[in-house]
Amino acid sequence: MMYKVIDFSKFSSIKIGPKLKVKLITQENFEEEFLIGRATNTLISNTPKNIGILDDKYKFIEIKGNILRVGAKVQNRMLYNFCKRNNIGGFEFLAKLPGSVGGSIKMNAGVKKEEISNNLKAIRTVSGWIEKDALEFGYRKSNIKEPVFEAVFEIKRGYDKNLDEYLLKLRLNQPKEPSLGSVFKNPKGDFAGRLIESVGLKGMKKGGILISPIHANFFVNIGGGSFEDMLYLINLAKKRVFEEFGIRLEEEIVIV
Repeated sequence: MMYKVIDFSKFSSIKIGPKLKVKLITQENFEEEFLIGRATNTLISNTPKNIGILDDKYKFIEIKGNILRVGAKVQNRMLYNFCKRNNIGGFEFLAKLPGSVGGSIKMNAGVKKEEISNNLKAIRTVSGWIEKDALEFGYRKSNIKEPVFEAVFEIKRGYDKNLDEYLLKLRLNQPKEPSLGSVFKNPKGDFAGRLIESVGLKGMKKGGILISPIHANFFVNIGGGSFEDMLYLINLAKKRVFEEFGIRLEEEIVIV
């Protein structure tokens, strides 16, 4: 069995987490481990159990006719660059999205109406190949419970420079400090950032974690932030927003 030591305080995009020995996962050796991609959407506690990451053999991109085959360990930015070079459209939104393809598919990552499920044809999991028609995708979610090892997408159109530039502009208001991206999903007809700001929490600080004064749905690590600091602010935001508006904020991030 192959393992790798990862220091999540350096590996995680929010720079929180312990140093752990994690199992390198393949389709053949998976045993219900919790799979970490690039830890860009995952808040890891000090004592997580049964953690694994994908083996490097799932880091590939291939073109076969009008089909794009992608390993789940491919980073989003790598796929974006590949598609741009090869005049493939539908992946422009990945330019600034952290993380890897497998995790992005499970959470149906996207920007506005551009989502990774749009051109998806099928995924390969522990159970084998599953066609998109057998899956359910919604706003930043899917019903996929098993690890994704690879995916195939239909190549429908060419790279769109104007769309790329438009999507990049949408992300200019996001903070640069280490974060997990949007902490909460946007409630229907509203914005989580607006609600958090409305209850006076924009700029609130706990330890080394700050609710960003740039965008209140981003909780950033300004130095020495801990799992406990982050959890405190998450629970505080949920409590205040529910008390003020009767809205239950739902995490977009995963807490392990």
